[in-house]
Amino acid sequence: MKILTSLLFVLLLSCQNFAQKFKDGDIIFQSSPSQQSAAIEEATKSPYSHCGIIFYENGVPYVYEAIQPVGKRLLTDWIESGVNEMYVVKRFKDSTVLGATEILLLKNYAVSQFGKNYDGVFNWSDKEMYCSELVYKSYWNACHIKLAKTLPLRDFNIDGPIVRKVMNQRYGNEIPYDEPMISPEQLFNSPQLITIN
Repeated sequence: MKILTSLLFVLLLSCQNFAQKFKDGDIIFQSSPSQQSAAIEEATKSPYSHCGIIFYENGVPYVYEAIQPVGKRLLTDWIESGVNEMYVVKRFKDSTVLGATEILLLKNYAVSQFGKNYDGVFNWSDKEMYCSELVYKSYWNACHIKLAKTLPLRDFNIDGPIVRKVMNQRYGNEIPYDEPMISPEQLFNSPQLITIN
């Protein structure tokens, strides 16, 4: 019983610490330990391969994200799943644009995507979602905020050995070079975001 009480205290203290630093709508980035993540990092020349949006529920921080399926995880669990538990949090810098109403719309849009399958071929349709697509489309569809410009697949660094291997596995000879895409790196470098942590 004492151990359980101690664990609950640590979780509560952790949530309070996050509450002081992070806000609803903040975007969090990490590197995931997978072959796909290694390919994303190679293709984008970035150490970040996964991202999501932080939202609080009853004072507890979660990350809304596109994995399989699209859903949410406790922020603490999300951080622990990343490489070396390293992460960066960014925030939309114009608080006059992203007020309480917009935050609610943002959250509701993200929730409306829950249950969709993860999009492993990075198609731009709304049928399935990948991580940076969920973040981008949540901000755009809910608040008409365009965090970055989409790029066709051909504009990424797609000649690296890890990228080529993954593309051959996913696409075979039907590589969609002109498919519009958005990467964690593009969001990370958005001039509309400022680094919080």
